[in-house]
Amino acid sequence: MKEEESGMFAEERREKILTLLNEEKRVFAKDLAERFQISIDSIRRDLTIMEDQGLLKKTHGGAIPSTKVRQAPPPPEIRYGEGTPQGNAIAKLAVSYIRDNDTVFIGSGSLSYVLLKHLSDQMPLTVVTNSMRVADALKEREWIDTYLIGGRVKPSGNITDVLANEFVRQFKFDVSFTTGGGISEEGIFVATPEVGAFGRAVSAASRRRIGIAMHHSLGNEGFAKAGRIEDLDLLITDEDADPEAIERIQALGIKVVIATAR
Repeated sequence: MKEEESGMFAEERREKILTLLNEEKRVFAKDLAERFQISIDSIRRDLTIMEDQGLLKKTHGGAIPSTKVRQAPPPPEIRYGEGTPQGNAIAKLAVSYIRDNDTVFIGSGSLSYVLLKHLSDQMPLTVVTNSMRVADALKEREWIDTYLIGGRVKPSGNITDVLANEFVRQFKFDVSFTTGGGISEEGIFVATPEVGAFGRAVSAASRRRIGIAMHHSLGNEGFAKAGRIEDLDLLITDEDADPEAIERIQALGIKVVIATAR
């Protein structure tokens, strides 16, 4: 039901927008302009002010709830699953950049795990990982030599401590795949400084760095920085990614490729 609210104060309108956003998880500027009977430019100004206050995140045509600076990774049963259609599209496109006999770093993120089922059968590779789950999934593929980074094993089965940093410096990678809870023009962000330091060590050991990011991570920032966006040679995301976030990254000279789910 449309409400006649054009005479309300801007602050009151923004409170109502925030309530709608919390209820519906996404709002569109056009719908809000209709609802509040004001111009779409006024709504865009509202959304910009609210984004500056950290209350929401603007997207192409609207807004979504703001993300916390530090977010815990999802539980293993969700993190290491089959992946969404968008995630599989990204993974399938990402592995197309791997060539025979490449040495590849595959990390511990949920999107990294989805890469495994799209690796070509019988393509000889060397894979280095800091994830026990990734290593376990690859151990029976005789055409892949798998190396597991050493160090303290976390409950998740991942290894990212000081020992792991030293260990990874013994390698050179033809390709590494980089992901994080947030990837924007400000950098690549992860949950802890420890994971960030490990990510930077992997990047330094890589000849080619390919970022992989779902649309909900693109444009977001986070608690700990794992590297600069300029460190990437290529970024792959999905078709639901915010075009404005993509443009800001492309403006820094990063090639962005969109994977389409079919």
